Amino acid sequence: MTVIRTTGVRVGIPAVAVLAVLAAGCGTQRPGDEVGAGRPSRAAAVTPSTPVDFPCPGESPTSAPSTTADTTGPAAPPTDHYAENHGFRVPIPLHGQSRCDGLAAAKRIESALEPLRKRRDFKVESTRSTLTGLGYPARTVEVYQNGPTGIDFLVDASRMCLEGTMDRDSTQADAFGGYPDHTGCDVPSGGH
Repeated sequence: MTVIRTTGVRVGIPAVAVLAVLAAGCGTQRPGDEVGAGRPSRAAAVTPSTPVDFPCPGESPTSAPSTTADTTGPAAPPTDHYAENHGFRVPIPLHGQSRCDGLAAAKRIESALEPLRKRRDFKVESTRSTLTGLGYPARTVEVYQNGPTGIDFLVDASRMCLEGTMDRDSTQADAFGGYPDHTGCDVPSGGH
């Protein structure tokens, strides 16, 4: 009986696979390697630029937010993953001219709602009418009763979101850039 031996072929297949893997890695640049003159490093190409904030009209230079601090999240990852799992609910801050536009819009809303607060007019209809009177379309304005003497509101102003409260003590409005992984200005109910 004749026996055909194929052990040489079986031994050769793993050797060819190892050589293919090693050859695929040749010529790649790794972080920390020197970069040729005049060419940007790979890390420089993917590093996002730091947002530039400057004092807005009516704001002192010391009250403008610092651009050196990282506003995207904590420096160390949370140990319980709560913050990581709920990051989709953290509003996106505005920077640069958008921040100034947001501060101006928030101040405009506060000024418009302050007469209602002074009159103790905490009705949804009055607040909605005042906000739509500022030029925000009715379909973009949400107003909610918050107890007998409180109002919460949310305005989707397309370029930014404006939210705030009005109660016996104060009227406050804030601007932000929406939410990650979500369209619209309402707080998302589920993550990514």
